[in-house]
Amino acid sequence: MDVTHLAAVDSTRAARVLSEVRSARLSGQPAPVPPRPVIEQSWERMLRSGVDPDHDFRADLLSREEVQRRRETSALRHVLPVLREGLLAAADVAHHIMVVADEEGRVLWREGSAPVLRRADGLGFELGADWRENVVGTNGLGTPAVVRRPVQVFASEHFVRSQANWTCAGAPLTDPRDGRLLGVVDVSGPLETMHPATLAWVDSVAKLAEARLREMHLESLERLRAVAAPVLARLGGRALVVDPDGWTAAVSGMPYLRRVTLPKSLSPGLRWLPGLGLCSLEPLAGGWLVRAAADEPAPRGATRIVLDLRQARRWSVEVSGGAGSWVRELSPRHAELLYLLAVHRTGRSASDLAGDVFGDPARTVTVRAEMSRVRRYLGALLEHRPYRFAEDTDVEVLLPEDPRDLLPHSTAPAVARRRTSAPAPSGTSAPAP
Repeated sequence: MDVTHLAAVDSTRAARVLSEVRSARLSGQPAPVPPRPVIEQSWERMLRSGVDPDHDFRADLLSREEVQRRRETSALRHVLPVLREGLLAAADVAHHIMVVADEEGRVLWREGSAPVLRRADGLGFELGADWRENVVGTNGLGTPAVVRRPVQVFASEHFVRSQANWTCAGAPLTDPRDGRLLGVVDVSGPLETMHPATLAWVDSVAKLAEARLREMHLESLERLRAVAAPVLARLGGRALVVDPDGWTAAVSGMPYLRRVTLPKSLSPGLRWLPGLGLCSLEPLAGGWLVRAAADEPAPRGATRIVLDLRQARRWSVEVSGGAGSWVRELSPRHAELLYLLAVHRTGRSASDLAGDVFGDPARTVTVRAEMSRVRRYLGALLEHRPYRFAEDTDVEVLLPEDPRDLLPHSTAPAVARRRTSAPAPSGTSAPAP
């Protein structure tokens, strides 16, 4: 069923069909048509987490002071003009509202049609409200934050019954520097006012907002580059200047590196950095001077690696040892590869990993290319021939409570098999199959 088209041509019928689908799915009966995959997956998360479909739960609103504090510290404040220009004029005419929530699902801005704002009040769609998916069910703010892509939720596709007369289209807003979720922008209103192009419209404006953040970042690197030039001109050896997130502004005596993984807690002194070895860190206005002390290998011995796979699209690897600690967010592919190596501590060949990830042992070229990228930040902590974590590292894997939430968007055969088995206790690697 094309929900978008049906809602556009006959909103009454769309609402009726979606209500029948929801009722059948929640009662365990055959549905007239299957729910859309993104909605069905969200409903499954809600059923597992115990969200009540018939009674809405409203967490305490943030105080006015806390809302203001979050507004002033959120990077989203920089892109509000872009969001307003792209969404508000049309939203007001079409009887919609624009809502912007932070990464914790808290509503920080809410503007648009006055009558629709009053209707939103009755739903608890207020400033400071908590609209995380695991609190209020499937919705256009919380669900995009979980799946990290644009989602439109029509009428009874909302998990909680009280939201069935509402339709939302939301898109996540991410920080271009590190991919971190900043929040979600959403256009909401009654079902009968929604246009088939609403989701594409909201997603396009969200991308414009992210482009503005990217432009601001490049401007900050240009300013840092002006500070770095006279400093690097006086130095010999390998050195570079990076911003607080590790993005490179300038280099001297070495090939250009786009980004350096910095320790979690930055302070002056000697630190081991992936891809650079032992380095001295010195603060500069707007960034850090990084000087390579020597071609030192990774500190060996008491090195702990924590692979965190608990939250979808927020996977990370944390390394801690005698020379400090650092965290790096992982792409879906790198999360798959590191998980498989944590499972198989004795190692996997390129052919093994190709079979694990693609179901085709011949795709070794792709695997080797990805593992080369992984080794740029893990360095000597990840050995090869076969690929494996170094023997003297302590590897910990943090898994979701439900095995079905393990890398939920992965199509890797080896990962899919593990979703059907019980997860290992938190803090341990699952046994090899």
